[in-house]
Amino acid sequence: MMAAVEASLRIALVGNPNSGKTALFNQLTGSRQKVANYAGVTVERKEGRLHVPSGRSFAILDLPGTYSLTPSSLDEAITRDLCRGFYPGEVAPDVLVCVVDATNLRLHLRFVLELRQLGRPMIVALNMVDAAQRRGIRIDREALEQALGVPVVETVAVRRNGAKSLIEELDSPGANPKAPKIQMDADADLHAETRRLLALSVTMPRNTAHIDDVLDRWLLHPVFGLLALAVVMFLIFQAVYAWAAPLMDLIEAGTTALSDWVLQVMPEGPLSSLLANGIIAGVGSVVVFLPQILILFAFILALEESGYLPRAAFMLDRTMATAGLSGRSFIPLLSSFACAIPGIMATRSIQDPRDRLATILVAPLMTCSARLPVYALLIGAFVPQRRVAGIFNQQGLVLFGLYMAGIFSALLVALIMKKWRRDKSEHMLMLELPSYRIPHIRDLLIGLWERAMIFLKRVGGIILSLTVLLWFLLSYPAAPKGAVGPAIEYSFAGYLGRALEVVFKPLGFGWEICIALVPGMAAREVVVSSLATVYALSVPDDEAAANALGPLISHDWSLATALSLLVWFIYAPQCISTLATIKRETNSWKNMGMATVYLFALAYLASLVTYQVAVLLGAG
Repeated sequence: MMAAVEASLRIALVGNPNSGKTALFNQLTGSRQKVANYAGVTVERKEGRLHVPSGRSFAILDLPGTYSLTPSSLDEAITRDLCRGFYPGEVAPDVLVCVVDATNLRLHLRFVLELRQLGRPMIVALNMVDAAQRRGIRIDREALEQALGVPVVETVAVRRNGAKSLIEELDSPGANPKAPKIQMDADADLHAETRRLLALSVTMPRNTAHIDDVLDRWLLHPVFGLLALAVVMFLIFQAVYAWAAPLMDLIEAGTTALSDWVLQVMPEGPLSSLLANGIIAGVGSVVVFLPQILILFAFILALEESGYLPRAAFMLDRTMATAGLSGRSFIPLLSSFACAIPGIMATRSIQDPRDRLATILVAPLMTCSARLPVYALLIGAFVPQRRVAGIFNQQGLVLFGLYMAGIFSALLVALIMKKWRRDKSEHMLMLELPSYRIPHIRDLLIGLWERAMIFLKRVGGIILSLTVLLWFLLSYPAAPKGAVGPAIEYSFAGYLGRALEVVFKPLGFGWEICIALVPGMAAREVVVSSLATVYALSVPDDEAAANALGPLISHDWSLATALSLLVWFIYAPQCISTLATIKRETNSWKNMGMATVYLFALAYLASLVTYQVAVLLGAG
């Protein structure tokens, strides 16, 4: 048995992805978890406390999953350095607990041998032993423990008390844990040693479960597999887009009610305006995205826990690689049709930092739902309601074309980035296809809670400060006495709109459109209501604004201007929320600035060409 450990000891959980390591971490620590970032990077750092029956408590660190101590990603490099005790600002772990999938020891034991060569105290946790037993896999735990020279315990992380053996090992009486005696030369063949250990301690009637073979026969089929994936992605897209709507409406209604209450109970003045129109509105503009994020991550976590997500990435890798992306980029890009924020956050599943950055930078080109109010306004005002070929709705075809333009542009930008980057090597996509399993509800809920807190903490501060600044620009200075125009025309934002008109005149944008673009930085949806304000319309909501604005802008604007504005919103520099998320996820002002500049350049150039060509064709 392993020795008793002191309360100050730090236990690091390490293992391959899909080993159940995080589920075991949740089992050991429960709600006693803290999530932060490692110093200088955006990789999540998860630490919790384990309280054992003897009264001791231990610090438990959940290290990023890795297949090898030879890293191919930032996550794997952090795990390697922490296991070796070399990561700056981090105390070296006293004990390594290597979590392995008992149903897939052929892959996981090789990593155990790598860790053992470090010469650090360690325990091997045979996780999912129940699944191994159901498949007829027999593991001689004692023989494996003797061959490895380190304690080996059995765990079932998704069951109540499933970590009992590990806890007993950590809390057992005796001397302090010692480093294992390495029984093989550091330069020996790890694959050969893995085969020896398997022959010594494992009896396996078949390599994979029958159900895995049956499902993979269909889900990895070059035709039926892609059809199944399309159905899954359609359901995710519909869920993120439709299921979140009632919750988002509820949050918006709550924000509006709270803002109205503040305006009623507080005296009219700058303070009440700041609280109602600045702070409350700013916080609401952040929180309103939370339902989409939680629904998206619920699907992603469920797909990952079920073992399907790696298979989807595997099927799409070759297709995505032609555009300089990887199979793992597909789900983040698809989810960006609802909102770029959860899409960018979903890129955390991409291990290669180069591919992850490329995905982050092109995700804003997906046509998010925030563009729809603007599209609906302009298409309804300028595109006739008629049938094409007797079947298709012309307005619907225009909307479909806008979506396809965003997709094509994203793939083109990714391809250009691939051609220009210094590292032109093709990074191999290494994926383990784990066994299928039913996701555990507790792990899903803990994962959702963590991501909700991360989103609110990381994005909220920046959004709040910038929306307060935007409120100031829209509110001051107040309109002079006797002013006949809308108050916004006399504000700093109004003056800015007049100044921007010089820049945007080649695109056909008047000062009214330029003013609407300023608050549109907070969220594209407000462009419609901002235009209504500019035209001094008193309407209760965006839908009413669109209904009233349609006849006005169709009379006041040329078709060339409308087409130019439509194209502008295909590429438009992102809302503050998206830019802040890019900053937080990449930990780089440079990357955020690069995204802003290239999106603005694309929007300006495309709108300029559209407007000038439309004028030449007589649409001006």
